Amino acid sequence: MRDTWHLLKTTDFPSVSRSSLEILQVNLGYLCNQSCLHCHVNAGPTRKELMDQENIDHLLEVLEKTGAHTLDLTGGAPEMNPLFRNLVVAARELGVTVIDRCNLTILLEPGYEGTAEFLAENEVQIVASLPCYLEDNVDGQRGKGVYQKSMQVLRQLNQLGYGQEDGKLGLTLVYNPTGPYLPPPQDSLQRDYKAFLAEKFDIQFNQLFTITNMPIARFGSTLLAKGEFENYMNLLKDAFSIVNMKGLMCINQLSIDWQGYVYDCDFNQMLNMNIRNPDNFQKLHISEVSQAQLQDIPVSIADHCYGCTAGQGSSCGGAID
Repeated sequence: MRDTWHLLKTTDFPSVSRSSLEILQVNLGYLCNQSCLHCHVNAGPTRKELMDQENIDHLLEVLEKTGAHTLDLTGGAPEMNPLFRNLVVAARELGVTVIDRCNLTILLEPGYEGTAEFLAENEVQIVASLPCYLEDNVDGQRGKGVYQKSMQVLRQLNQLGYGQEDGKLGLTLVYNPTGPYLPPPQDSLQRDYKAFLAEKFDIQFNQLFTITNMPIARFGSTLLAKGEFENYMNLLKDAFSIVNMKGLMCINQLSIDWQGYVYDCDFNQMLNMNIRNPDNFQKLHISEVSQAQLQDIPVSIADHCYGCTAGQGSSCGGAID
């Protein structure tokens, strides 16, 4: 698989500085029951990388001492880490909001029975991948049969109380483009999703996030193989909006890899652009993080950052603008 880093590292992207830490986004490992074409972490069923108990203990310490209000769990399929449930319970006991970035189909896999009920009991907010509301597009990107399994799980989540108007059990769906183009406007696409899923499947959800595909890892390699990398980068740069700079997720969020090392965002993590310890310039580990230490330090940038500022903007929280 061809690497895109040599094409991304030289950049004229504007400088960014960190603010106070509010969100810890943690990659619990690359193990996943799916191998999606757009996946920027190259996750899949054969990956072995999983966060261990020592680093999970460090995470909980950082949540407590920094006052970060949200723990955002991702992967791979985060539920496949054997320590997932213990981490969720411990974080909720600290009063922290927990987000599970769920691919939906994992909740049907053997060995994961009762996971949906566990998420509901602990009031975990679910952010679920559904790259289109049409079956052919979803199966083309994520694998045959994924769409129908996803509909089955969404109905199950609705029965547990997810996706209702009170928002107590928040259910967010995530759209990714199926090719090298920008997402459509988030608000209008959300209306289309809601109307289609309600009419065809009687499914409800709270909101839709649109997220731009990043030209890194599996998607970046696909662009290179098809000779579309340069055109896609030009698309991102031509659609740059300075307004989106104020909403970048790297300003108030940290990304932690499965080994406990610290990055400005999930995409930097995949490019190994880790934050350096201001005291010794070595790789910063979660065990060394403090709120004051990270305040106002510069964010590591490269050309892929244009993916977050193109058009309506893109972050793990959906459109920025």
